Amino acid sequence: MSDAIQKQIEEIEAEMARTLKAKLAKLRSELINGPGGKSAGSKDAGRGFDVTKSGDTRIGLVGFPSVGKSTLLTTLTGTRSEAAAYEFTTLTCIPGTMKSRIQVLDLPGIIEGAAEGKGRGRQVISTARTCNLILIVLDAAKPLTHKKIIEAELFSFGIRINQTAPNIKIVKKENGGIGYQEMVPQTRGMNSEVCRMVLKEFKISCAEVILREDVTVDQFIDVIEGNRAYIPVLYVFNKIDALTIEELDILDQMPNYWNLEELMEHIWEKCNMMRIYTKPKGQVPDYDEPVILHSEGNPTVEEFCNRIHRNLMEQ
Repeated sequence: MSDAIQKQIEEIEAEMARTLKAKLAKLRSELINGPGGKSAGSKDAGRGFDVTKSGDTRIGLVGFPSVGKSTLLTTLTGTRSEAAAYEFTTLTCIPGTMKSRIQVLDLPGIIEGAAEGKGRGRQVISTARTCNLILIVLDAAKPLTHKKIIEAELFSFGIRINQTAPNIKIVKKENGGIGYQEMVPQTRGMNSEVCRMVLKEFKISCAEVILREDVTVDQFIDVIEGNRAYIPVLYVFNKIDALTIEELDILDQMPNYWNLEELMEHIWEKCNMMRIYTKPKGQVPDYDEPVILHSEGNPTVEEFCNRIHRNLMEQ
């Protein structure tokens, strides 16, 4: 009898959690963006730094103050970014360029509460949203909770790290109520009743919903809000020479951590970049200046031609 009651309690708690998720997500969105999705707070809220995008790929360095972002920028690009022993040395975005036309942005350090506007957090994270890849720079001598804090700040601002957009189709209609289809079995909390409760919270009464993969309620809410950025992330530890052998062993078991020599290779892999070497007629191939395309977007021949010259397709 007690087991049956306990099971009923767990089912009710799970149902309550699903019901509240939509309301919480909506309130968090209003906290960051203001009622109706408009930017709240200062005039810089929700706006990134005014840095012209150059090259084929943009990488943002994100982390707490004084973790080594400026030193890493100098190492990767040769661009001098002021580094010092005190915090908040970098107060604006410093761009640099690596080989293969990769732009690297040294962003000011963020603190807990950045997504809500503390410090210049909104500007930093808004700029990070424009990047093809984020390098989260961490001080190896500091607690790993710093990693969790930064991930939470990025998540609160709508950045989904190392994820792809869920395969969910939502088409709003003028009438006809809610149509719900599951193309695959749902085992992570979604069903027709949850779907209707979430849509009701977002004041959607007529829509066609098709789930083409097994998704969570949070992923469903992300698609409804429609303003998420799905960005790959690599973790870079600085001051690793201060660790003990035991601490290094623990760090070695975690994913996405590499040394500087391997970093470029993994940047290339995470950004899904491909090199295309051109060969002018009657000349040898140009191996110094390849055309860079991102394979994730299924690039076309037209896109390749436009990279060479905007009038090439017409000619």
